[in-house]
Amino acid sequence: MSAPPAPTMEIRILDSRLHEWGLPRYQSDMAAAIDLHACLDAPLVLAPGAAPVLVSSGLAVHIADPAIAGLVLPRSGLGHRKGLVLGNLVGLIDPDYTGPILVSAWNRSPSGSEPIVLQAGERFAQLLFVPILRPALRIVESFSVETARGPGGFGSTGLGHRGDAAS
Repeated sequence: MSAPPAPTMEIRILDSRLHEWGLPRYQSDMAAAIDLHACLDAPLVLAPGAAPVLVSSGLAVHIADPAIAGLVLPRSGLGHRKGLVLGNLVGLIDPDYTGPILVSAWNRSPSGSEPIVLQAGERFAQLLFVPILRPALRIVESFSVETARGPGGFGSTGLGHRGDAAS
């Protein structure tokens, strides 16, 4: 049984240097996301713990389907080896947004660590398309069904119901 055909997404190239660095594509047959390049005019030095910096990906997308959204994520190797993550942890691209994709780059390394130098054209983030559910919302005074867990949170699973959020 074959999978249904994937939807087609419109992508605008806003920075012509992407033609030499690499147009958006999946890097392997089973890659889940496309890499985003840092469209910079000069190397960007990110000091440890300094404020995040918005970096252009040189792209804009028009998802145009309310059942799909885009998630901008850090590349795992850069986060693990160098401490480069997103200032907002995950970026959300709504299906009706058509502006440039800007990535909040942040050096999460502790003070005193080496700065991260992001080079022009470097692959530094990735864009993942995910299905979205938009259920109808109904305001209630109490939930219609009780659960075994109930309101327990923050480490409460597997400990039995304690009923407090601090468990």
